[in-house]
Amino acid sequence: MPDPASRGGGAAPVDPLRRRLIGGFACAGVGAALLPCCLGHAALAATGQLRFELKEIADGVFTFEGAVDLETSANEGAIANLSVVVGRDAVAVIDSGGSLVEAKAFIETIGKVTAKPVRYLINTHMHPDHIFGNAAFRDLGATIVGHRNLPRALEARGDFYLKSYREQIGEALMRGIEIVPPTLLVKDRLELDLGGRVLELKAWEAAHTDNDLTAYDDATRTFFTGDLVFVDHLPTLDGSLLGWLRQMDALAAIKAQRVVPGHGPVPSGWPEALDAERHYFEVLASDLRKAIAAGIPLAEAVKTAGRSEAGKWALFDEYDGRNATAAFAELEWE
Repeated sequence: MPDPASRGGGAAPVDPLRRRLIGGFACAGVGAALLPCCLGHAALAATGQLRFELKEIADGVFTFEGAVDLETSANEGAIANLSVVVGRDAVAVIDSGGSLVEAKAFIETIGKVTAKPVRYLINTHMHPDHIFGNAAFRDLGATIVGHRNLPRALEARGDFYLKSYREQIGEALMRGIEIVPPTLLVKDRLELDLGGRVLELKAWEAAHTDNDLTAYDDATRTFFTGDLVFVDHLPTLDGSLLGWLRQMDALAAIKAQRVVPGHGPVPSGWPEALDAERHYFEVLASDLRKAIAAGIPLAEAVKTAGRSEAGKWALFDEYDGRNATAAFAELEWE
C-alpha cells in the first residue's frame, strides 16, 4: 500500500459489498473447500478488538487474511495478508503487519501452530502495513530479510511513515513502532533452508515499489507475492507502471499452484490471480497515453484514466487517481 499522504482520486465510499472484511472471518479462494477454514489458532490483540486467526492453506503453510480496507484504528492496521511457513527445524514469516499490536497477536498465534523458532522474517516491501511489526520479530531473534533496496527506502521514508501513520491509525497503535530494516539482503535470488523445506526468494525490479521481494515454497507450490499481486483490492503504484507490466509474464511463469497476494482472498488461483491486475494497468496506461498524445494536462488526465475499471475493484476511488498521477510522469517520458 502507498503512503497515505500521496493518495489521489476522490474519497467516495466504496460499495460495502465490495469492501469485504476478510481478516480471520471468512474463507475464500482456491482450495478453501479442501482445507479447514478456521483452525482455532486465534489470539486477541492487546486492545481486545483484533481477532487474529491463521488458516492452513497447504501443508505447513498458514495465512492471515487482512481486511480489504484502508488502515484505521478500527481494524488496527491489519490489512495485509501475512504468512507462516513451518519447516522441520524452523519457521519463516512473510511480513510482520501494520502495528506491534498485530505483530504480537501474530506471534502468539504462531505459538499455537508450532513450537519451532521463528528463524526468518521476510519483508516483501517497504509499506507500513507490511513492516510496522518488525521490531516484535527482531526481539524474538529472527533474521529480517529484504530486497537489496529496502534499507535505503526505509531510511528515506521511515520518519514520514512514523508521522503520517500516527495521524491515520492513532497514537495507541503507533506506540513502540520502530523502522527496523533487514539485515540479510537479497540482491537477486536467495534460498532459505527451514530444515527439509527451502524458500526461494527473488528480488524484482521496480514495479509496485523498487524493493519488491517474493517467496516461493516448492514443497507446496505456494507463491507469496507481497503487493506485486492484488486481488479485489485495487493495485497501488509506488514504483514503475512500465516495470510492473514488463515483469507480468515472468511473474505468471512461476509454477505455483496457489498464491498469497499482498491483499485479497487467500489462497487465490495462479496465474489467473494476475489477470484483472494486468488488465487494469493496461487500461490505465492506454488512457494516459491517449491523454498525453492529445495534450491533456495531468490534472485533467487523472480524472478519467482507468475509470472504466471502477466497478471492478474495492478502494478504486481511494487509489486510481494516485496511480494515474504516478504513471503519467513515467509515460510522458516514454
